[in-house]
Amino acid sequence: MTRLGRIVFLAACALVFAFLLAPLLVIVPLSFNAEPYFTFTEGMLRLDADAFSLRWYRQVASDAVWRRALGNSLAIGAAATALATALGTLAAMGLAHPAMPGRRLAMGLLISPMVTPLVISAAGMFFFYSSLGLAQTHAGLILAHAALGTPFVVITVTATLSAFDRNLTRAAAGLGAGPWRTFRRVELPLIAPGVVSGALFAFAVSFDEVVVVLFMAGEAQRTIPRQMWAGVR
Repeated sequence: MTRLGRIVFLAACALVFAFLLAPLLVIVPLSFNAEPYFTFTEGMLRLDADAFSLRWYRQVASDAVWRRALGNSLAIGAAATALATALGTLAAMGLAHPAMPGRRLAMGLLISPMVTPLVISAAGMFFFYSSLGLAQTHAGLILAHAALGTPFVVITVTATLSAFDRNLTRAAAGLGAGPWRTFRRVELPLIAPGVVSGALFAFAVSFDEVVVVLFMAGEAQRTIPRQMWAGVR
């Protein structure tokens, strides 16, 4: 890629990021509004110090319900991310292997949670986990969120593995390294960017998910999005 082409590419990426993140960044100053209105007041536009306040942060920090919801979101998100990352990475490595039969069918099944409407997935998960006694439990919610996050890990790791040189694993095996050591010392360091990207996507999906929580969670498993939905109501 020429220097001019690289500059154009980076500029296009910057514009896309700005387009996607600008609406989110507007919310940050609104959270410091001293008035109970979700809009910029005249005082905020004048940068008046009295128009800004930490009252909403203090209210959340002092409310036991919000603290519990935050703890649930972080704990469930971390556990679901770890499970989705492990399963998604292993699945991607299997799908990337040339000897894997039915790779297209397996890939379609693995990424199906991404294309299936969440309401349908949530209803199916509720009936399935209810039959196992896992509805309204942290374990059931972790498994449900892991199922939603795994496709993102599979896609990112598969994309990384597409440029992976298989001769490296053959060389490691020829030098006496076992499968686990080859994975830990050769494959994992090279596919780490895809694994980390997939894990971030999986955590974001879990932390922001509300539809499955509405179906699956009880009062003890209420998360931040579920609490916000209850507040809006």
